[in-house]
Amino acid sequence: MKLTNNFSLNEMTKSQTALRRGIDNQPNNNEIDNLRLLCEYVLQPVREHFGKPVSINSGFRSSKLNKAIGGSGTSDHCKGMAADIEIAGVDNGDIAQWINDNCQFRQLILEFYTPGVGDSGWVHVSYNTDDNISKVMTAMKENGKTVYKLGLIK
Repeated sequence: MKLTNNFSLNEMTKSQTALRRGIDNQPNNNEIDNLRLLCEYVLQPVREHFGKPVSINSGFRSSKLNKAIGGSGTSDHCKGMAADIEIAGVDNGDIAQWINDNCQFRQLILEFYTPGVGDSGWVHVSYNTDDNISKVMTAMKENGKTVYKLGLIK
């Protein structure tokens, strides 16, 4: 099923962990609608701007899958509202900055990015028509622990 011109339901639900562990990772109709909105308002514009395929590292996660990977119990991934993305050959800091400057979103996190190392980390973005608060953060390790700092730290 196509969600937008360049994004399919299959790529938004694909999970190696789900396959290995036999976990059902199929969204319901409401979650599919949320995935479509995320693709329409964020991922498709990113694809069109950069002119390259957007790799979905993690899209929809069923509750069971989210628990298996140690995800947050309140993760937008479980509602079909979030994706972790990268684009081959494009600095993740640049992707995050473009989304921040050009898209509506609920949450944008530049995760585990090393300035100057463009393929380091990834970009987490979520979209919720009822709650696009445009919260921007950078996730990094400090003293072996993950910390979230406000803003994009590149």
